[in-house]
Amino acid sequence: MSIRLPPLNPLRAFEAAARHGSVSRAARELNVTHGAVSHQIRALETALQIPLLERGARRFRLTPHAAALLPTVSTAFEEIAAATARMTRPFTAGSLAISCVPALLSLWLIPRLSRFTEQYPGVRLRVVSSNDPAAVYDPEIDICIRYGQGSWGDCWVRQWSELELFPVASPTLLSGRPLRAAKDLVDHVLLHADDGREWQTWLTAANALELGRGDHHFMTDARLAIEAAIHANGVVLGDTRTVSNLMASGSLVAPFDQTVPAIDNYYVVCRNEVKAAPIANVFIEWLFAARDEEDAKAEVQAARRRALRGRRRR
Repeated sequence: MSIRLPPLNPLRAFEAAARHGSVSRAARELNVTHGAVSHQIRALETALQIPLLERGARRFRLTPHAAALLPTVSTAFEEIAAATARMTRPFTAGSLAISCVPALLSLWLIPRLSRFTEQYPGVRLRVVSSNDPAAVYDPEIDICIRYGQGSWGDCWVRQWSELELFPVASPTLLSGRPLRAAKDLVDHVLLHADDGREWQTWLTAANALELGRGDHHFMTDARLAIEAAIHANGVVLGDTRTVSNLMASGSLVAPFDQTVPAIDNYYVVCRNEVKAAPIANVFIEWLFAARDEEDAKAEVQAARRRALRGRRRR
């Protein structure tokens, strides 16, 4: 059974004029002339064989037929517009499963996640705390943010951040046992979440490798080691991403200027078929844009500090 529709251009002109109560406003919305809108409405009246407008000297009134037609027509055009938007922007709605390194998830991603939600309210996230390299190939996970060396075969991989490591500690801890030089670490517990190589790298750069034989506490991930440091259980190596907020709030302080490159770095990883999906690209692009925005702010702040130190020397 064929469905007969009235001509759509005249119907659009009628809907705009009836909604605005003005042919002139409809013409401005449709970017046509006043006469073109009037002509289209007359064409629709001819096609339907019913009057739609009671025309007066300056304005018009809707006939009962037109008043009954308007709500349905307006709703139809709104639904067409919404469906077109969904078709042309399919990435703005759907579900994504994100697996992220625990420390970066808790201390960097979660505090900033509302920015993504505000920008893409139709994207529903399932967030998993993990650094398991095998999860990259898990069909239940879409995007992984991993701490490692970037060696994932048959996947899309992009380095997200290079890291510098440096000791950080709670102000409470340092008030009782200050850290004025690297040798003072002998009086502190060193906290770590790896096999100790990262502390060895930093101590070597600080000419204090012998201090690595002192007391250590091992945590199963960096997030726990950082939390232990916040609670004055020892000194941990922070990185330029995960401890930035904690240092800004005063929860942790960095007693030394010495930094060393991390052994591993953060990477964004996903299967090739996932990378082809627009919704995945939206999150990945946001992730890198958020990093770039914060790097730019950090550089401005660093330049201000350098300028302030320069003025003080003079």
